[in-house]
Amino acid sequence: MPEATTSIDYVMEKASGPHFSGLRIDGPTSSPPASSATAPSVADVNAPKQPFVIGVSGGTASGKTTVCDMIIQQLHDHRVVLVNQDSFYRGLTPEESERVHEYNFDHPAFDTEQLLDCIKTLKSGQPYQVPIYDFKKHRRCSDSFRLVNASDVIILEGILVFHDQHVRSLMNMKIFVDTDADVRLARRIRRDTVERGRDVDSVLEQYADVIIPRGGDNHVAIDLIVQHIHTKLGQHDLCKIYPNVYVIQSTFQIRGMHTLIRDRGISKHDFVFYSDRLIRLVVEHGLGHLPFTEKQVVTPTGSMYTGVDFCKKLCGVSIVRSGESMENALRACCKGIKIGKILIHRDGDNGKQLIYEKLPNDISERHVLLLDPVLATGNSANQAIQLLVEKGVPESHIIFLNLISAPEGIHCVCKRFPSLKIVTSEIDVALNEEFRVIPGLGEFGDRYFGTDD
Repeated sequence: MPEATTSIDYVMEKASGPHFSGLRIDGPTSSPPASSATAPSVADVNAPKQPFVIGVSGGTASGKTTVCDMIIQQLHDHRVVLVNQDSFYRGLTPEESERVHEYNFDHPAFDTEQLLDCIKTLKSGQPYQVPIYDFKKHRRCSDSFRLVNASDVIILEGILVFHDQHVRSLMNMKIFVDTDADVRLARRIRRDTVERGRDVDSVLEQYADVIIPRGGDNHVAIDLIVQHIHTKLGQHDLCKIYPNVYVIQSTFQIRGMHTLIRDRGISKHDFVFYSDRLIRLVVEHGLGHLPFTEKQVVTPTGSMYTGVDFCKKLCGVSIVRSGESMENALRACCKGIKIGKILIHRDGDNGKQLIYEKLPNDISERHVLLLDPVLATGNSANQAIQLLVEKGVPESHIIFLNLISAPEGIHCVCKRFPSLKIVTSEIDVALNEEFRVIPGLGEFGDRYFGTDD
């Protein structure tokens, strides 16, 4: 069993994998429009932000509730609700109650359908009446319930919350609490005999020896988890839906540069200058997603430094002509990099007609940085990506770089190519009736190359 910190590092590394599955939204915002060129409705654009759902599991008496309480305390600037899986135990029948000592309460004996209904209702922004289970009588209270309101964060806690695939699929983050088995046994005996009216023998018969380390005592782990939750809450909702979409962290410098290049009154010289600065940041961020190998070097002091070696098999591909504006930044970051070209007809065929392509002969062996400053409908991007795939480039070896992206374009590209990465500096609101990004920045190529007069 790895150390607790290693376990947390492993969880953080899996942020885009099964431990941090993407948010699945039920309703009109769950999937892109039938045609990527369809403008969204006002309701879609102004849809409420989806809550962040955390599943917390672990062995009996491992300290799950303590961990949940500590997370809630540290997320004091957000609305957080806790839903216990225990509330959804099925009540025992009269026959089962007579043989309660034979009943296995750790067997999946939950009303999973009602639990799913609860989480989906809370995610939709509506309150839910959570049942109250009486552990002494082994049945639900018929005349009372707990009203839970919709919140920014929903924590679902229970020994078997990861058992059902449909419940797991609603979670953005999964936490497994690890505590020594002897400690858990002592806690459970104390809890079940004092709070739930059971005797020691019945507790021992139900106990399963599952190994799980330190629970609520691991403050470093909980701090890391809370930090990760804060990061996720600050992300655009599309980054929760598509874990392969990355928006570079916004700063006042970045917002200031966006303000300048979006201003229709800015001079061409300033537009190019600040666009180049933003493009450089996007390119640098994109390069950070490439694979690396460990490398040791000797410093001028004679010391050994362990670092990393850059990815060697790399090339850029610009979507002509706006994408050519990003080539200089890529060359400045990657000395001697090969850059290919793809020209796609954007009018008359929804951006799907391939006109010209010139790519490195060995492109199938390379990681590809695809360059286009604006992702609008996603149609021309999909055509370019499909060409790269046909040339033998693995989908996971493609990183698509842009300055701004429309939600429709992200839906269109990610639905078709879920394994590539998109790196952008801002996600805009939507497309208008003319399929232009709003608020947007106009025709980027014309403004950059001075052909908008």
